[in-house]
Order: sequence, then C-alpha cells, then structure tokens
Amino acid sequence: MADDLLPHQGAGGAEGIIVAPGERAADQWEAGRHPPAIGPWRLAARRLRRDKVTLAFFGLFLVLVVVCLLAPVYANHIAGISPNANNITGTIDVGGVQTSVVSPDGVPVGPTWGSHYLLGADENGRDLAVRLLYGGRTSLLIGAVATAIIIVFGTLVGLLTGYFRGIADMILRPVMELIWSFPVVILGVALGTALAFGGIGPIKGNSLFIPSLIIGVVYIPYLGKPIRAEVLRLRSQDFVEAAKVQGMAPWRIMISEILPNLTSTITVFVPMMLAYSILLESYLSFLGAGVQAPNASWGTLISDGLTYIQTTPTFSLIPGAMLVLTVLSINVVGDGVRDALDPRAQVRVRT
Repeated sequence: MADDLLPHQGAGGAEGIIVAPGERAADQWEAGRHPPAIGPWRLAARRLRRDKVTLAFFGLFLVLVVVCLLAPVYANHIAGISPNANNITGTIDVGGVQTSVVSPDGVPVGPTWGSHYLLGADENGRDLAVRLLYGGRTSLLIGAVATAIIIVFGTLVGLLTGYFRGIADMILRPVMELIWSFPVVILGVALGTALAFGGIGPIKGNSLFIPSLIIGVVYIPYLGKPIRAEVLRLRSQDFVEAAKVQGMAPWRIMISEILPNLTSTITVFVPMMLAYSILLESYLSFLGAGVQAPNASWGTLISDGLTYIQTTPTFSLIPGAMLVLTVLSINVVGDGVRDALDPRAQVRVRT
C-alpha cells in the first residue's frame, strides 16, 4: 500500500502524482503546475539580458549619445566658446606660455588637453572638442530623422505593393528598383550636390533636413523590398482570409492583422538603418554633399582634419574613432536584437 502512494513516472516520462490507488498519475501540465507561458517579446528580452556583449555595446552607444547631447553644457561651462565662434587672433595659455590659437602662418594650435581647446583648433580658431560634440549631435540627429523616414515610408510602400499588388505594385515597385540600382554613395552625392545650392522649396540648402531626406529616400527600398516580400507571404495566411470573410476593409486588415506581424522585422531593421544612415551622412559630408558650413558633423571634421594629418593626426583620428565606435555599437546591438527575436534561436531561456 505504501508503494502505491509513492510518486511514479506518468505519461511522457514526467513524474506524476497518485490521486487514488489504481488511477493513472497526472503529469505537471494535467495537475496545473506547469510554468506560465512566455510571449515572444518577453522571451526576446530575456535573451537580450543574457547577451553580455550586446548589453556592453548598448551601454557604449548610450554613453556616446549622452556625451554628444551634453555638448551645450561643455561649450558654455567648460570650454567657454560656441562651436562656430572664430578666434583667429586669440591666444591661449599652454603650459604657462601664451600661444596663438592660429599662428601667423595659419597653423592652428594642437591639443592642449586642458579645458580650453582640449583637442586643438581649426584654421578659423574654432574649438575642435566643442565642434566634435556638436558634430556628433548633428550626425545622430540626421541618422535618427533619416531612419524615421525609412521606417515610415519603407513600411508603407511595402504594405501597399505587397497587399494590393496590381496598379500599386506596377507604379511603386519600378521606382524602388530604380533607386536600388544606384550605389547609395553615388546617388547620395548627386542628390546632395543638386539640393545643396537650391534646397527644396522653403527649405534652404544648408538645412540639416536636406541630408536627412536624401539618406531616407536612398534607403527606402532596402526596407520596402523585404517588407513587400513578407506581406506577400502573410496575405495568403488563414487569419487574413478570415478577416476578409468577416468584411474587414483592406486598410484595417493591413493595420490590425498584417502590420503587427511585421513588428519583429521592422525592429531588426531599425538599428541597421540607423547605422547605415550615420555612415552615409559621414560619406556625404566628407565629400561636401552632406552637412554644409558652418555646421559640423563627424564627416566634415574628418575632411577638415586631412589637411593636418601629418602634423596633427588627432584632428581626423578622433572624429573618425567616434564614428567607428558609434556605428560598431549600433551594429552589434542590431545583431543581438536579431538573434533575440529569431524564433529558431538555440538559446535556452530558464523559465
């Protein structure tokens, strides 16, 4: 009798519990003692929390963003100079010696590693450390606005062409293929050069919105084409057919049925497009087709520093290092998010 009351292996090899002598023992799921279900987003969050490399680079990216956002604080309370203030005839105390910010033969002072002109000055006597932080703000802002344009219009174009097909696909798909066929740098330089002089309507050519718009338009097909392919797959699923039978309008089906199933795909593309946008902005600004003077960006600072690459290489190396660290951190975070959202990932999560 005592042996009959002992736990034994139930169905599926799970340890069951005797309810009465002679009855089959129930497993944990039948007894109601199973662990709670975990949704895909919660599961992805748990995977990310266990990915130390992704968390480390995400922290690095946050540090870079915060440092650039604090540029006005550094300029006003530490350096004591604005990013576009010229100081050609000024002097600065370097090691107890009064030194010209820009020498009579036009050579700017190098890094002082002090509160004023920490990284030196450019040919106009502007503080490079201040311009580095403001340039980071500019690059991050353009990248963020361009990414928003890509996500909104890329998703919209993918939904329209994938769901309606027909006339919408005949009109929008060739446009995406045309943009896709050009190398992004060449197309960006062509558009940037054309718009830098005349602008767009009331928007002047030196506006930061111009490079944001150019980058956004150039990269729309890079999101629109994958979204279109995913919508083509989803529109034939049973839940979409059921929504049609219920009489739901096409716009409502796209918004309430298809769009939620595109969330993971869009989430993976956000860091990728952000990194591509920041990098392309630097390319365009380096070539003179992006951010226009007197505004600064990491691309313009790298270009300006090439003149002094042999005498003071830090003029180009430091903004280049900031650009590399930013893009690298975004890419690593993007890879981590993609792996966390992958339903076929082999990462085991303890429940």
